[in-house]
Order: sequence, then C-alpha cells, then structure tokens
Amino acid sequence: MNVLCGDIGGTKALCAVVDDAGAVLVEHRYDSRAYPRFDDIVRAFLAEASGALAASPQPSACFAIAGPVAENRCKATNLPWEIDGAALAAATGLGRTTLVNDFHAQAMAVLVLPPGDFATLHPGVADPDGPIAVLGAGTGLGEAFLSKVGGSYQVLASEGGHTDFAPTTERQIGLLRHLRRTLGKRVSYERVLSGRGIVSVYEFLRDSGHAPEVEAVRTEMHDAPHPAAVVTRRGLARDDALCEAALELFCEVYGQEAGNLALQILATGGVYVCGGIAPQILPALAAGGFARAYCDKGRLSPIVAAIPVRVVTNARSGLLGAAALARRL
Repeated sequence: MNVLCGDIGGTKALCAVVDDAGAVLVEHRYDSRAYPRFDDIVRAFLAEASGALAASPQPSACFAIAGPVAENRCKATNLPWEIDGAALAAATGLGRTTLVNDFHAQAMAVLVLPPGDFATLHPGVADPDGPIAVLGAGTGLGEAFLSKVGGSYQVLASEGGHTDFAPTTERQIGLLRHLRRTLGKRVSYERVLSGRGIVSVYEFLRDSGHAPEVEAVRTEMHDAPHPAAVVTRRGLARDDALCEAALELFCEVYGQEAGNLALQILATGGVYVCGGIAPQILPALAAGGFARAYCDKGRLSPIVAAIPVRVVTNARSGLLGAAALARRL
C-alpha cells in the first residue's frame, strides 16, 4: 500500500507518495511560510497526488516536522503552526497520521539509505551494534540518536540543537559575545549552526575587523532571498576573504558539536551529518577544519577519533525516513 510522507522544515515542506518498495511516486515542494496552516499544504498535496493515491483512499501518513513532538502534537519551532495528528487526519481524510520530529526521520533514513548516499568526512570503524548520533544544520539545527534495543535500532528524538553554545577558542568567544549583544539573550548552537547562523558568523567577522566587506558582496547578500547561500557560494569559490573565513569558522563549530555528540552517547556506531547545508558545503567540510575540531577532545580525543563521520548526501533523506516510519507504524 502506498503511504504519504512529508519532511517539513522552516523554509520548505516536501510531501511525497511512496510505494512499498520505497520508490517515490509523486513529490511536491511547498514554501512553508506561504501557508498559514499545515492543513493547507496537506490539502494542496492530496489534490495534486490524487492519481497516485487512487488505490489508497485513506493512506497512512507520517510527517517529520521541525519541532518537538509529544502525544502526536507539535508546535513548529520556526513557524506559527500547531499541528495535531489526529485532527489533521480528520480534517483531510487521511488514515493513521503520525507526527515525528524531523530528525527522528533523518535518523531512520540512516538505516535505510544505500551506501552510495553517504560521503565520509572522517574515517573510523563503526560498531554495527553501537549507538549512532545524527545532526544537521538547515533552517535550524537538528539532533537525534539511535540505540539498538532487542536487535533493532530505536530512535531517540532530541532538541539538542538548542543547548548552550560553548566556545573553545578566542575567536569563538568573540562570536559568542557578538551573538549575545545582537540577540540580547542566551546563545544556542542553532544560532551558529543554521542558515541564519552562517550570516551571523559573517557579520561577526566583518564587525570584528577580520577583513573589509566587499561592496558587491554586501549588495548581493542584501538582495538575495537567502543571504547564507551567497556566503557559502563565495566561500567555496574562495573569491571573498570574509565569506571564506565565515565558512571555515562555521565548519569548525560544526565539527566541534559533532564531537560533542560522539562523546555524549559514545556513538561507536558512527556520527551522521545531514540537513540541507552539509551536502552543499561538502568541500569545505572535507577541508580539514571540521575533522580537527571533531577530534579535539583532550584526553578523550582517541575515543572520538576512532568514530567515523559521514555526510548524508541524499536530498530526500527526510522523506524516505518518514516513509519508512509510516510503513513501520
């Protein structure tokens, strides 16, 4: 039976119909912020996917949403949505409808994606029965864990991206001070490791005099719908000193937090980096700064250095993880 699944973030919402073999039959992308309620996206997709759902008039559904989920209800972190799975099913004619945290689905995807959908950032030997850590920056910073129970992995959802940012270098301390001034409140890792975080890192380096801002870059960022994309593109091209430095510092903090997760659960099964940003900046992540920060854990550095880190390169990973959950549930 076909199932309906969705990967719902603060910027975009992906919805799809997936068959028993895991093949995507229909897929549509929606601008999350253009819809006042999530129900409206579901109705729009059901209308567009009616042909693929003809044999499944009340399909089971699983939606992975960026926000904490409790009792099948979710208040989206970066959107003005409050979603109730049972009410959503009743309003749209769906069958059993399950809501999960978006990184619950990303963690599930780690278990079902083929080897070709991963790129190695740091080598190591994974314990096939060991705990697994998953993190990824996009509109926000998601984190989740996998632990083997009774012979199969179970997902432990997390809001670890909202834990306190802990700088480890003088430059990072300066970044923390900058963010405390500009935000006027505590600073979480998500304030650095996100699309908006990349821009914040750029602004910190600019304001601290690391390098002069180029007028053309300032104009491009001002006019772009996603200024972070300008920073990453120019940073990867190495044609702007500020953008390049911002991308390097971003990757350093990313590696640092990945190493934190490796230690927190002794993720001997591996650390997986997913989300929308990592595949786009893979050359910068692989340049060395990420791995150095990942392994730099003092006396416990040898433990972390033995744990491999891989990037999930499949842009549909959240969808496929949600589909796997819909079938399992």
